[in-house]
Amino acid sequence: MENPIGSETGRWAGRFFTIWTGQALSLFGSALVQFALIWWLTQKSGSATVLAIATLVGMLPQIVAGPFAGALVDRWNRRIVMIVADGTIAAFSLLLAYLFATGVVQIWHVYAVMAVRALGGAFHFPAMSASTRMMVPEKQLTRISGLNQALQGINSLAAPPLGALLLGFLQTQNILLIDVATAMLAIIPLLFIPIPQPKRHTVAQQGVKTSLMQDIREALNYIRSLPGLVIIIFMALFLNFLLVPTSSLMPLLVTKHFGRGAIELGLIESVSGVGIIAGGLLLGIWGGFKKKMITSIIGIIGLGIGVTLIGIAPANLFILAILGSITLGFMSPIANGPLGALLQSIIRPDMQGRVMSLLNSGATAISPIGLLIAGPFSDWFGIRVWFWAGGFVCVIIAIAGFFIPAVMGIENHKEAHPDTVTDPI
Repeated sequence: MENPIGSETGRWAGRFFTIWTGQALSLFGSALVQFALIWWLTQKSGSATVLAIATLVGMLPQIVAGPFAGALVDRWNRRIVMIVADGTIAAFSLLLAYLFATGVVQIWHVYAVMAVRALGGAFHFPAMSASTRMMVPEKQLTRISGLNQALQGINSLAAPPLGALLLGFLQTQNILLIDVATAMLAIIPLLFIPIPQPKRHTVAQQGVKTSLMQDIREALNYIRSLPGLVIIIFMALFLNFLLVPTSSLMPLLVTKHFGRGAIELGLIESVSGVGIIAGGLLLGIWGGFKKKMITSIIGIIGLGIGVTLIGIAPANLFILAILGSITLGFMSPIANGPLGALLQSIIRPDMQGRVMSLLNSGATAISPIGLLIAGPFSDWFGIRVWFWAGGFVCVIIAIAGFFIPAVMGIENHKEAHPDTVTDPI
């Protein structure tokens, strides 16, 4: 197997973390902007429909364009893809800042920029994920996934209050300029640090041009060739279907069942964010068990226990829901981090953009389906039922994974990876 550039010399960490730090700052800037734009839409319209459309605008580009973006990422230079994605997002943020500054901004302008940002993310996510596999030694992938999970927790915990604070001092256009500045911090390291590119193992390398649909079909066939991977993907999608609606139902659970208010809702969401950060940092330091699936399955069991605790908590025992929320947050990186590292380690490098995009599109698409079903279900059977029943099913699915040889043996799939070519500067 060809090693990522610099992995044997110990130089990988300096190169990778220089890029990672820039990307982390850019993600935080984007989180601030997202909060500011949602707040502006709320103040401008006061309409739930407007906010729902904003959510849809953020999802559709990832669902529809994601598979094609992944195919293009596998064709193109991934470093350039990230530069263009970050640059395009920054350019449209700058344009929106001008519209705010001149006082001509309209709701549809915000929608358009949100769509562009989502489209940029559809290209950026698979490019960064695939590049990580090429830059980081395989034994360090789980730790990096843990740090990424912790970063997501920090963004979800810190961006809303900081965004609210900044809105008290700055106008919306100035917050958009923060996003532009952080995007530049993400782009600058990419201009100077090479990222290895894999050679494609397709008919394209014999000079036969393939279509995007052929590339996507090739990725689907590749997934089907690994039965364990197919099972893991369906498990992940079903768990997403069960767990994503819990965040949307949480305000109703806090107010209707526990009889609490905004402070308690903020508390239960904050402790979940703290749990995510703690779990991500632990995974980043520890690295998980040698067999990544064991770590991930234990994490999924923990997710199920956390959701179940929230669902079974009596109205007079809100502290049990707090404990469940902490558990849910803490176990999220333990479940997701090793799984992401597993996919990066077993999927052929020249296929990673397509496969990761297909998975991301599926996970994004399953979320609104879960919400559409969870709403009426909770109205008929009660909000708590979705929590404890979904948590129980999570635990059962995870335990079943221990007894499926194709799942537990997925890490034995080690094929010869394509040779890498250094990305010239």
